[in-house]
Amino acid sequence: MAAKKIIAICQSGGEFVTSKDGSLSYNGGEAFAIDIDQQTQLNDFKSEIAEMFDLCIDTMIIKYFLPGNKKTLITVSKDKDLQRMVNFLGDSVTVDVFIMSEEAAARNVSNMPGSRSSRTTVSEAVVPVVTPIDIQVDTANANNHTDMEIANETALVYPAGSNDDRHRKAAQQWENTITGVDQRFNSFSEFREALHKYSIAHGFAYRYKKNDSHRVTVKCKSQGCPWRIYASRLSTTQLICIKKMNTQHTCEGAAVKAGYRATRGWVGSIIKEKLKVSPNYKPKDIADDIKREYGIQLNYSQAWRAKEIAREQLQGSYKEAYNQLPFFCERIKETNPGSVASFTTKDDSSFHRLFVSFHASISGFQQGCRPLLFLDSTPLNSKYQGVLLAAIAVDGDDAIFPVAFAVVDAETEDNWHWFLTELKSALSTSQQITFVADCQNGLKKSLAEIFDKCYHSYCLRHLAEKLNKDLKGQFSHEARRFMINDFYAAAYAPKLEGFNRSAENIKGISPEAYNWVIESDPEHWANAFFGGARYNLMTSNFGQQFYSWVSEAHELPITQMIDVLRGKMMESIYTRRVDSSQWTTKITPSKEERLHKETSIARSLQVLLSHGSTFEVRGESVDIVDIDNWDCSCKEWQLTGLPCCHAIAVFECIGRSPYDYCSRYFTAESYRLTYAESIHPVPNVDRPVQVESAEVVVTVTPPPTKRPPGRPKMKQAESIDIIKRQLQCSKCKGLGHNKKTCKDF
Repeated sequence: MAAKKIIAICQSGGEFVTSKDGSLSYNGGEAFAIDIDQQTQLNDFKSEIAEMFDLCIDTMIIKYFLPGNKKTLITVSKDKDLQRMVNFLGDSVTVDVFIMSEEAAARNVSNMPGSRSSRTTVSEAVVPVVTPIDIQVDTANANNHTDMEIANETALVYPAGSNDDRHRKAAQQWENTITGVDQRFNSFSEFREALHKYSIAHGFAYRYKKNDSHRVTVKCKSQGCPWRIYASRLSTTQLICIKKMNTQHTCEGAAVKAGYRATRGWVGSIIKEKLKVSPNYKPKDIADDIKREYGIQLNYSQAWRAKEIAREQLQGSYKEAYNQLPFFCERIKETNPGSVASFTTKDDSSFHRLFVSFHASISGFQQGCRPLLFLDSTPLNSKYQGVLLAAIAVDGDDAIFPVAFAVVDAETEDNWHWFLTELKSALSTSQQITFVADCQNGLKKSLAEIFDKCYHSYCLRHLAEKLNKDLKGQFSHEARRFMINDFYAAAYAPKLEGFNRSAENIKGISPEAYNWVIESDPEHWANAFFGGARYNLMTSNFGQQFYSWVSEAHELPITQMIDVLRGKMMESIYTRRVDSSQWTTKITPSKEERLHKETSIARSLQVLLSHGSTFEVRGESVDIVDIDNWDCSCKEWQLTGLPCCHAIAVFECIGRSPYDYCSRYFTAESYRLTYAESIHPVPNVDRPVQVESAEVVVTVTPPPTKRPPGRPKMKQAESIDIIKRQLQCSKCKGLGHNKKTCKDF
């Protein structure tokens, strides 16, 4: 009979959290699955775990819960323990196994109730290195653990034989952080930090004999060495004072071979200042700098985690930022009257979505911008992930003007519907708006329901990507390139003849692709059929500059990320207001330049009066211009909002100014109205003021989603404009393989 197989879900890197009923839950970290049975040996199990999590077998602790009991952790320390674990599971096919290093176990002991291993004394692995050290412990969680060696995180290795040169900097900096009896500190954590640095400088390891919120007794870790220090709270004050200290060492200091111990938290405190100056400080550079300056060898993972700790020390807690959202939304509305800031949570109080639209953005859009909005999204590679949805307008100079944005837990139909509902409420307008957006994720349905009189232009980039994806594997690179180019030509063609010509070109390559184009609702994307005004801006990623701001701030806690975006928008509004005050032209600079180009072309055209306000203009083609209806048969005037060369030729012929026939949205006056209102600072974003109130306090916890393992994608996907060449076999001419892997020959 085959041995019973169990899937052990091994988790490491997280922490235990105790609920009100005393049950434990494990948050964060990474997880891997391993098959085990009653024949599995503990050493084999540990070896596989060590390889997965890059842990040391000698310092590894394995724990699990008994079925139905989340209050007591059982330790697996020998083969019989592992066999009992398998037997205890009964009919279960999986078991949650928690992997900790001895340092993490020591840190978590005070947070756990009645664990069967809670009295275990932590030992340290012996490695051929120099200068052992232990580090600071949170006083709130360190409740009188006698004779326990405290080490907060994964051990960082100090290379043997490199002490003299590499250690000199630390010795010079920190050898006097502890001066002796009567030295005072503001807190126990400050004392522990000083002790940590002192031990590095003087090359010895230590352990805590007493370590609580009233007193700390520390002795040298070497057996028989008399060095010790005792500190306690100074009477009637909050200060911590060293009361006793024996400075004599008999353990030869650096000769102690007990392993150099440092922590990610300690490294984080070292690199914090440099990270403040250089936010893009790379883990590899961190490891190189720490090794060069302090002689401590870090692997990439340790350096990365140290950077995360330093970042949180600088920026504040990600978790606490979610809890500040109620306060933050109120502050936005107080400091920027007329703004909209709202959030929702799920039934378990976890964050769901946040909507923000500043009064200056709402007013600017209504007063000076074209009734044109671009809807798009960008992923957030922060600790808790999420997606940012945005509605971007365009000012009279063709620059972005963010109107509203939202942070949501995921890009879903429901979240887009909620965002558009909030947007409609914020804008409070009956004006007919043209939206440029994807037709997926329920946007087509939601726009029709919420903005019932709007025009929905399908984003040309999304359509082209879908067409290319559907054609991939059927056609060669060159054939697909021709069809995509013809698709764009069909979309931009101002008249029906141009659209039909480009569609026929596609049909000549593939009737199936032609049918795809004709059945994809051309009235929503082709200039020849579209009823709204897009001003030839036909892709929803128009707001790329705004999304670049997001990418610079997405790793910040949510409230600080929003405030960075607010700052960017505030600065942009101020700068453009100042710049436009210096303009002397009637229309914006980019439109002025375009008008000059059209005027130079118009000088070579011949104008013939037809009747009334209608004129015939001859050049390379013959076009009809109706100046009363702002219409030209070339359709450029209607599509761009600026008079085309044919219209300008008529104006010069009859002595009228082309400026009188430009869209009002391009005038300098409308531009200044767009930027007339200011966005004001929101103080105390990272330090909310506690105000006593009778109102019920709303608790917001982080969403359950967390950053997946692996390096996040820092760049957005390539545009469809770059179509990757597909392999083509030189023998059978088939796609997707070459002649070496061809199966037909």
